[in-house]
Amino acid sequence: MRMAFTLSRLGDMPGVPFDTIIDVRAPSEFAEDHVPGAISLPVLSDEERARVGTIYVRESPFKARKIGAALVARNAAQHIEGPLADRQGGWRPLVYCWRGGQRSGSFASILAQIGWRVETLAGGYQSYRRLVVKRLYDDAFPARMVLLDGNTGTAKTALLGRLAARGVQVLDLEGLANHRGSALGGQGEQPSQKAFESALASQIEALDPTRPVLVEAESSKVGRLNLPPRLFEGMKAAERFEIVSPVEARAEYLCRAYSDLIEDTGLLEERLQRLVRLQGRERVEAWVAMARAGEHRVLAEELVREHYDPRYAKVRARREAAVVPFETAALDEPGLDALAGRIEGALSSR
Repeated sequence: MRMAFTLSRLGDMPGVPFDTIIDVRAPSEFAEDHVPGAISLPVLSDEERARVGTIYVRESPFKARKIGAALVARNAAQHIEGPLADRQGGWRPLVYCWRGGQRSGSFASILAQIGWRVETLAGGYQSYRRLVVKRLYDDAFPARMVLLDGNTGTAKTALLGRLAARGVQVLDLEGLANHRGSALGGQGEQPSQKAFESALASQIEALDPTRPVLVEAESSKVGRLNLPPRLFEGMKAAERFEIVSPVEARAEYLCRAYSDLIEDTGLLEERLQRLVRLQGRERVEAWVAMARAGEHRVLAEELVREHYDPRYAKVRARREAAVVPFETAALDEPGLDALAGRIEGALSSR
């Protein structure tokens, strides 16, 4: 009799006793989100899944099951002859679909007939997703949070990387969201909301509750992705380490950090146009002219003074959490290394 494996908590995922985790859902389902480390071996393509579903509703469940079984068998054969061709007799896979039903059961039965010690995930992807939701929306944050704050251009993300390299416990929300957290901050395609939450829940689950965790200050959204309300409320109440640096040093840093955007004038102009609603067309057109003229340092200073700093000031006026300032005149490599050392020392004393 084939076994079903029950995942009781997210923290158990790294130690599950399987050689491979196989997601047999359609490619679009896998792309939206999947169990960490899983590979995609769909037993029905998106088109085949839609076709079987239509037949089930409009014609008959029996006909849909018969056609579906043939498609699953055909696709399973391709996987066995292809990606699984080199697997030996002792290989142990875990198979899952949407809710642990027919798709995973059918594929697992075929693998079991070959002789592999296959199990299915009880409840499928939905059981894993419930654990993610519980971790992010129901459970308390497991460690004491300290926010790394500071106006635009104070190198908060770069400092997080340096501090992580020093062994400081950090949670990099912008890295997980693949976004630099501002109107100009896109850096490629963002993950889906579910995939973002999976990665976030995995990192939160792995935190050491006995040590503080440093988190960069963010709004409730990073790009188009929403932070879970419980996490955001905790961030608002957390102690803050605020980086304070002159506008000139911040503008110079921004030109380095956004070098990819500076090199693509068309994309920079498109991003600047997003600010028309907030800054008016005349001011934005002046900024676009600076971009076209290559006056990036001046443009960065203007954006800091006229757009970002006033907005930060309004948000900070509503905050009541304790703030510890870290002043620095330089945001170059030596300056950031020295600043990281000071922050590490402050964290270790708490």
